[in-house]
Amino acid sequence: MINLENMAILIVDDMKSMRLTIRKMLKNLNIGKNLRFAENGKEGLQVLSSSIADLAIIDWNMPVMNGTQMLEYIRKDKAMRDIPVIMVTAEAERDIVAEVAESEIDGYLLKPLTLGALDEKIRSVIHLANNPDEATIHFHKARELEEDGDFETAIEQIRLALIHKPNASRLLRILGLLHGKVGKPAIEEKCLQKAASINKQDIITRYHLTQIYMKKKDYERAARYYLQILSLSSRYNNESIDLAKILLEKEMKHLAIELFSKVIARSKKNMVIKEKIIEICLANEEYEYPKRLLTQMISEHPSNYDMMFQLGFICYTVGDTTEALEHFIKVDRHQSSHLDAKLYIAKIYFDEKRVLKADEYLNQILRIDPANDEAMQLRQNI
Repeated sequence: MINLENMAILIVDDMKSMRLTIRKMLKNLNIGKNLRFAENGKEGLQVLSSSIADLAIIDWNMPVMNGTQMLEYIRKDKAMRDIPVIMVTAEAERDIVAEVAESEIDGYLLKPLTLGALDEKIRSVIHLANNPDEATIHFHKARELEEDGDFETAIEQIRLALIHKPNASRLLRILGLLHGKVGKPAIEEKCLQKAASINKQDIITRYHLTQIYMKKKDYERAARYYLQILSLSSRYNNESIDLAKILLEKEMKHLAIELFSKVIARSKKNMVIKEKIIEICLANEEYEYPKRLLTQMISEHPSNYDMMFQLGFICYTVGDTTEALEHFIKVDRHQSSHLDAKLYIAKIYFDEKRVLKADEYLNQILRIDPANDEAMQLRQNI
């Protein structure tokens, strides 16, 4: 039994002022006797490896290792997995609800913290830890049985847990995964689908479903679940991009673009993401979507002439040589040593039978690079 007054509490927050504030609040509440502190999740795990705490109060947004990552490590470690965890997050970071709601978090608090909210949350979490309900008892038994390789009996324990909590998506997910381990994929899929339908914010279940459909090569259904995930979190951005690439290869263009758009909307570093997506699209001969992206990116970064050249290249590839010429000339005007821009300008003028203009740009290229094969070949054609 955890004693509120004497328990050991780990406080993990990258802001010293916040650590001190929580310490002061706990002192005023007469909660916790042994307080330890860490600046990020990695340090927090080091503290727990030397001495297990009765409760961990963890900030969500931290450098090095954030709260979600730390929680995952805690729950995977046999020695510390049953530590009650309260996650602390800012009002603007409500993604926390989706990110950790199904990762066995015990509670979360929104900043700014108040004395009353902290007191109520700690008492509630510790009460549940000291007095586990029937569903939790059966879940713990199932976990031990699963670790011993007795999957069938573990399934029975989860079924008993579901009698007490029939709408617990995490229990339904575990039931599904256990059926997968005993070679019953149809039941696994059905349980996971039910879990996803019950909890609209259950990212983990949806991810398992995407893996089922990826194995089946049912890329459309996998994409639909990734779209649901992307509406909640950016955690699986890379996997979503990989799937969108497959969709392009399978000529499922509209669904691929829907995934790309969702990833961009969720990503904080979306310039890098956009560049990666443009590269994938061009490699799969999809030009309309990267053209829209590049037009938007250039409006935000008008002096990025690499992007402007790329937009010119797309216009040239799809046969819009008038717009392509405008972009290439703009690049040449600001980067006079950009030989590829000059070469495309020469090609367009040559195709338009404006031979003197084409020759003018070929001369510029050959003055800079006398051995330029493409320029010399075009000169011979002229």
